[in-house]
Amino acid sequence: MNIDQLYRAMSSIKILRCSVGEVFSTLANGLCADHGEEGKETKFLLEIQELLSSATQHLRDVEQAVGALSAPPGPFNLGNSAFLSQESTQDRQQLYSQLVLTYKWTDKIHEYSNMAVSLMTQNSLKRSNTNSSTAKRKKTQTSSHNVPPQTVDNVINSIDRLFPDMNLSFTRPFHTNVVLQVSLGHILQAAVAFRGLMIEWVVVKGYGESLDLWTESRHNVFRKLTENAHAAMLHFYSPTLPDLAVRSFMTWLRSYNSLFNDPCKRCNNHLQSGLPPTWRDLRTLQPYHEECKP
Repeated sequence: MNIDQLYRAMSSIKILRCSVGEVFSTLANGLCADHGEEGKETKFLLEIQELLSSATQHLRDVEQAVGALSAPPGPFNLGNSAFLSQESTQDRQQLYSQLVLTYKWTDKIHEYSNMAVSLMTQNSLKRSNTNSSTAKRKKTQTSSHNVPPQTVDNVINSIDRLFPDMNLSFTRPFHTNVVLQVSLGHILQAAVAFRGLMIEWVVVKGYGESLDLWTESRHNVFRKLTENAHAAMLHFYSPTLPDLAVRSFMTWLRSYNSLFNDPCKRCNNHLQSGLPPTWRDLRTLQPYHEECKP
């Protein structure tokens, strides 16, 4: 049912009730001084005739508005809103149309929620290589976040030897997990938080800024690099080959050693929207602007 048509029908009925009430009020008052002394009966009858004609016209409007309504498919479950018909206050009589719109909005929310649940249950992207159906039948495999500290130290030292132009240092503020501090020349510095050999968080800042895991850089270019580093962190994640995942990520991060020198491979410009090419292709490591990346 169209709620606008229903509202017009209700408004027509209200106007008809007012018109009929005015007819009875005029009849109850009878002749008065406003009709004058000469021909006051005729004036009174003409006034009653005009009011009846107006009421007849309003009745036709009601019939037309009601005829345009379509029958509901089934009975409405009004609940406590059924008592609104007993209200005589005009402001409260408008609550019914608002309740109908609220019910429709709630039904749409339920429909969209069910669709979202069905789509999310089909998503197989998980940061785990353990199948939940077989987890009870066999021993859980060792994950990348559960490795000895010595293994993590060996991987970081091998990366340090592999990329001599990158300065690496690490600390263990929480005794077990490593926070790796990366300095790439006078261009940028990054803090990489590990959980075992799994990268959990990355913050990229400019050279000379205070480096920590909790605050963003004050420069837009390095805030954009932090967003791209999070995307690369998830892209290179591998539960079966965690050391390779870390080396691939560090190789990708090292490609920013020419951040302010290399032009974009698509538009061949150094700057776009006031920023250099802040995206590096995850396979070829070629520089692109955010608007130009493939």
